[in-house]
Amino acid sequence: MPARLNFLTVSHDVLEAMKDLQQRVSNSGLEPRLLHLMYLVVSRMNGCAYCIDMHSKDLRADGETDLRIDLVSVWEEVDIYSERERAAFAWAESVTKVGETHVPDEVFTRARQHFTSEELAKLTLAIVAINGWNRFCISFRAEPGHYQPAKQHGVKAPAA
Repeated sequence: MPARLNFLTVSHDVLEAMKDLQQRVSNSGLEPRLLHLMYLVVSRMNGCAYCIDMHSKDLRADGETDLRIDLVSVWEEVDIYSERERAAFAWAESVTKVGETHVPDEVFTRARQHFTSEELAKLTLAIVAINGWNRFCISFRAEPGHYQPAKQHGVKAPAA
């Protein structure tokens, strides 16, 4: 599907808000690989082709294995992710579907076993960020396939 518009170039305010949010997440102290795997889980849930393309490429550029990238959407079915990663994925899925799940106590308890209070707040901000990116990219049909990973992860405008 062709892109509808490049939301990052039509509004300086949108660009600055999303860049600021992403910069805060990127500087949160959470492991970049954990964040990108979690971004991939959420992006696959939401069906965001652009973000799936981006985070798969970022993970490969960071040395992640194809197996872990390919199987992240079925993380509960395999034993190749750490307990911290699995807790993050469960938290991300529940927070993303908050209207359905209301984030059950058992998901919170599991997350607290692997994340400090501050880390869990920062992880939740990262989930808010990727859901925001997904909504922009899906709504305006950001086209996958053009993204190229950089050495340092910055905000790149989707091709429109």
